Amino acid sequence: MIRRHFFLFAAVVAVLLMLVVGGLKLAFGGKAESKGGPGGGGRATAVSQTVVAPRAFTDRIEVLGVAKGRQSVTITSNTAELITAVHFRDGETVSKGQVLVELKADQENAGIAEAQAQLAQADREYARWKTLADRGIAPRATAEQYLAARDTARAALNSAQAQKLDRVIRAPFSGRVGISDIAPGALISPGTAIVSLDDVSVIRVDFPVPDRYLPILRQGLAITAAPDALPGETFVGRVAEIDTRIDPATRALKARAEFPNPDGRLKPGMLIKVGIDQAQRQAPAVPEAAIQFEGSQASVFLIAKGPKGLVARRTAVQTGLTAGGFVEITGGLKPGDRIVADGLNRVQDGAPVSGGGKPGAGGDKAGRKAPGRQG
Repeated sequence: MIRRHFFLFAAVVAVLLMLVVGGLKLAFGGKAESKGGPGGGGRATAVSQTVVAPRAFTDRIEVLGVAKGRQSVTITSNTAELITAVHFRDGETVSKGQVLVELKADQENAGIAEAQAQLAQADREYARWKTLADRGIAPRATAEQYLAARDTARAALNSAQAQKLDRVIRAPFSGRVGISDIAPGALISPGTAIVSLDDVSVIRVDFPVPDRYLPILRQGLAITAAPDALPGETFVGRVAEIDTRIDPATRALKARAEFPNPDGRLKPGMLIKVGIDQAQRQAPAVPEAAIQFEGSQASVFLIAKGPKGLVARRTAVQTGLTAGGFVEITGGLKPGDRIVADGLNRVQDGAPVSGGGKPGAGGDKAGRKAPGRQG
């Protein structure tokens, strides 16, 4: 009986001891957590650090335009007739004046032959009457009438020959023809497309520019083109023409750029992003990975001195352009400030941090807008 009460008493004492130890652990654990919280002296998080340093940035105007050849036309016929011959191949380069298509011209050939015969007859009659008039045998007025008849016959021949020219379609300028489905024996009507012809030795791009950029826009200004169809490729050209009027609805001015295209990489119809660089400047910059964006608000973790060491302080910043993986800082930081470079998801506001890093160096000159930046 005594032994049974002894074991029961021992079990109760053991339970009480466990409760006391657990309470002590909770008490000391909570205290440790309170010390390791924001601004506390708990275990520091190792982070990569970087220093805010100046970099070169260039303001750039970027607008969209559509490429077109220096000269572009769709070859058509101005008459309804059968095709008798095609003198080009798809994609071939042709010269100005080269015959592309011949149409049936039996009636025109007969008209030319008739006009030639009439001109020959009129010329003989005029020569005879002129001789008689020179000898004084026939009146001078009669000779002049035959002269007018000869001139009329010559005009009729020219008209017949011009009508035949409508049956021969030539290239209006040198360029490259496209893909065509026409063939000898096909009947075409006025306005029917025969083939496209483009002079792509130089590509033109018309694009709108907001009127506030008018002071920097001038003929001969260097300009770059980045086609969507050729990722990573950039072409350099110049501003060739500037329109004389500003669109009152859009407050934009139309400009035309020209880009040399000796290898034919640029094609008419391409969507092209046109960039115009403005003045270059030096500005504080940080790596893109060091910035967090929440909507339009950007922030970084600034490394500052805390009560017991370095801590990370969330700091709001204003951003500008982005170039070469770095973001321009227009407000909130100054050169020499040290910030957390990456791994921002492991850092809390006010948490102790440790580690080291190197400041970012200057790089690309051309820039683009960073997220959240109001232009």
